[in-house]
Amino acid sequence: MCGIVGAVAERNVTPILIEGLKRLEYRGYDSAGVALIDERDGLHRCRRAGKVSELQAALAAAPLAGRLGIAHTRWATHGAPTEANAHPHFSGHELAVVHNGIIENHEALREQLKAKGYVFTSQTDTEVIVHLLAEKLKGTGDLAAALKQAVKELHGAYGLAVISTRQPDRLLAARSGSPLVIGLGLGENFLASDQLALRQVTDRFVYLEEGDIAEIQRDRLTIWDVDGQSVEREQVQYHEGAEAADKGAYRHFMLKEIFEQPDVVQRTLEGRLANDHVLVQAFGPQAAELFARVRNVQIVACGTSYHAGMVARYWLEDLAGIPCQIEVASEFRYRKVVVQPGTLFVSISQSGETADTLAALRNARADGGYLASLALCNVGTSSLVRESDLTLLTQAGPEIGVASTKAFTTQLVGLLLLTLALGQVRGKLDNALRIELVEELRRLPARLGEALAMDRTIEKISELFAEKHHTLFLGRGAQYPVAMEGALKLKEISYIHAEAYPAGELKHGPLALVDADMPVVTVAPNNELLEKLKSNLQEVRARGGELIVFADEQAGLENGEGTHVVNMPHIHDILAPILYTLPLQLLSYHVAVLRGTDVDQPRNLAKSVTVE
Repeated sequence: MCGIVGAVAERNVTPILIEGLKRLEYRGYDSAGVALIDERDGLHRCRRAGKVSELQAALAAAPLAGRLGIAHTRWATHGAPTEANAHPHFSGHELAVVHNGIIENHEALREQLKAKGYVFTSQTDTEVIVHLLAEKLKGTGDLAAALKQAVKELHGAYGLAVISTRQPDRLLAARSGSPLVIGLGLGENFLASDQLALRQVTDRFVYLEEGDIAEIQRDRLTIWDVDGQSVEREQVQYHEGAEAADKGAYRHFMLKEIFEQPDVVQRTLEGRLANDHVLVQAFGPQAAELFARVRNVQIVACGTSYHAGMVARYWLEDLAGIPCQIEVASEFRYRKVVVQPGTLFVSISQSGETADTLAALRNARADGGYLASLALCNVGTSSLVRESDLTLLTQAGPEIGVASTKAFTTQLVGLLLLTLALGQVRGKLDNALRIELVEELRRLPARLGEALAMDRTIEKISELFAEKHHTLFLGRGAQYPVAMEGALKLKEISYIHAEAYPAGELKHGPLALVDADMPVVTVAPNNELLEKLKSNLQEVRARGGELIVFADEQAGLENGEGTHVVNMPHIHDILAPILYTLPLQLLSYHVAVLRGTDVDQPRNLAKSVTVE
């Protein structure tokens, strides 16, 4: 997704802006640009389609310098990835804006501004913001006041950085649904969409909250909240242990990445939710038109990503009313497929370079029978992203541990966003349910934090597995793929043989394996399948099996002889697969530590499987 960097200082800020953009390249982008104010020569910019290196080369040939500047990497949503559509956008020669997010009412605003004489030079929704600000600035003469007025007319999501020759000593910012962080220096201050962009110049940060507007000067910071009241926001200082490539206080990368999940899920949601709906254009400029024509969905993936796709099948058919098929990419690529009309081809990969998934996408494109292809991926520069028509980038950040954790949960969040978007566009999703689920998604990071607070309890339960060699995982409905993921994690890092089954299949074979030496792990949210699941659990206890049950706090399940219940926070049934994944990750981690295995680099496995 797009990246923002800004700076105000007593020195030339061009190198700071370019270095910040380089540090945001992992997010994915297709053009880059910079605008600076020189006190003698005014406002200037340089933009290029392609990589930051192209922009850097252009600046080397024709240098720009200034003590105030903004920069941007753009992922195209409105308009092709061209230099004309690249940020920053200007209004006249005195005002520049960069923008992350989507302005939903840009067409109406564009017509209003054209009627007032403003000339548009791009296809972007962002250009309406800079002209709207110019119009407001005519009446106020003050950039902060103009910005406060302008944002009231913007519908959608935005993170904004603004500079003007009228006030060449200040940088303005506004946040609604798209993150922004201010970096604090000595006699200089900075702005970015991700603190990683600023780590070369500062370790002190202030995070803007929803609805905040900030005025950033060299030696002063003023923040107003959504009600226009002046507020103070907490300063946070980072040390080297906070970097993604450092375990910090954690014993293993895997544990660090498990505990990062509330933050990365929050990042994956930001800029994709409006007040009561999903921003469809977050999937690409043609998403709304293509989604309206979708009649089927075909998902392909491998390993953990395959389990995410299996959960999505339940969501797509339940919420969006769309038939969905899910297949392992290594099987899909080698068989003859009958493509139904109006099929959206969805590929899922953490790295975007998984050989089988990439080959399946290429086969699908060569077939020509699919409506469009959509990649769900964590790496914006990957082959999978470059070769797909539409993209949703998860925001998991670098995942070092071989056993995927935060990449999986952000994939689930992305697939639920896709489901809601398809349901919205096709008119299949009940309005009240849509509003409820959007609100539940906003609460999800806090719920994940509550689940992680059970770490000590789960660590104690892990002792039951220290001498075991086999484990069964059970789930019903959308929790069956979660059970599969739990079994995969346990076998990957502890080397305990683990299998997952739909709980209703116990009597059809797996029950023969159950005895005192076979722990049975079950996920039990409080839904319409709970009573049937309770019967399955009784079948296990009757054979002497030891039960470990992760149950909704309202499910009415209690500890007893051979039964260990961990009460989970109550959550909407649709979001339960995301929440119930976390305790299974923690269980696998603690069992692996007890058994002394190499948690981050389990034997025989690689992080990115780029060969067959």
